[in-house]
Amino acid sequence: MSNTPSLQHFLNTQDWSRQDLDALLGQAAWYKRHKLGEELKGRSIALMFFNPSMRTRTSFEIGAFQLGGHAVVLQPGKDAWPIEFDLGRVMDGEAEEHIAEVARVLGRYVDLIGVRAFPKFVDWSIDREDKVLKSFARYSPVPVINMETITHPCQELAHILALQQHFDTDDLRGRKYVLTWTYHPKALNTAVANSALTIATRMGMDVTLLCPNEEYLLDPRYMDWARQNAAESGGALQVSHDIESAYRGADVVYAKSWGALPYFGDWDAEKAIRDRYKHFMVDEAKMALTNNGVFSHCLPLRRNIKATDAVMDSPQCIAIDEAENRLHVQKAIMARLIRSV
Repeated sequence: MSNTPSLQHFLNTQDWSRQDLDALLGQAAWYKRHKLGEELKGRSIALMFFNPSMRTRTSFEIGAFQLGGHAVVLQPGKDAWPIEFDLGRVMDGEAEEHIAEVARVLGRYVDLIGVRAFPKFVDWSIDREDKVLKSFARYSPVPVINMETITHPCQELAHILALQQHFDTDDLRGRKYVLTWTYHPKALNTAVANSALTIATRMGMDVTLLCPNEEYLLDPRYMDWARQNAAESGGALQVSHDIESAYRGADVVYAKSWGALPYFGDWDAEKAIRDRYKHFMVDEAKMALTNNGVFSHCLPLRRNIKATDAVMDSPQCIAIDEAENRLHVQKAIMARLIRSV
């Protein structure tokens, strides 16, 4: 944790109360109606991108600007020095400086720090520790925001705001929600799937995790969170490998591809399995089984691989609304955290 005990970070929605999450969503909805503000006037945020971005970078930069603030984008290893995160390491490799100095120095320049750092995709037992994000939070004297690591909490809130506005209610309890695995030519991060499972159960929905087989279940941490959330919210959680029964009667279909964790780092072996499940693509026939359900995806999405053109271009697709909402929820998050500085 940060060396400032009272400091509030936004690392994971599971760390925030339901009341606080509802307040963020309400503020985000307000920002969607009122574009400009002064909550970040004279303030700044450093956006640390260890991985590529389009929506995240754009929405954070523009969001800071619209609230009167300034964003500085840094890419360690490209336009900034490579960083070491292990304590006790003899730094005779590529890294030029240690996170202990990086976070503390940045915290004397800026008021917020955003971090985007994907897994290395070699050893899940290491990646699941979320070392980069937690190291920033440990050493930073200012609030840290998770811009996607092994979870994607900003995407969670954008997703829920899109659903609330589509259904014209803040109460999503009882709606049938299908989080479906989809095919992709390569193994992808589980972050969005982890986050979708977490937030959907937190909101009291009847959640089905649809995936090819048991090997594609998510990390036990997130499965346990989802079970705990469902019990507390009055929702439900089930796992299915049957496409037809999972889709039937669904109010929401949320698609994401991810690599099977038992094959983490051995992706050639996993690919042979994954290639057998291309039929998990979201298409018109599957969506016809739903209760006039809405479809969404975090983007980017490979058309006619993850979902067909017809699904993406349907009035029931709210992926663009969800992407827009990244701007509004991140403004709400920045405005909330700046109050603790």
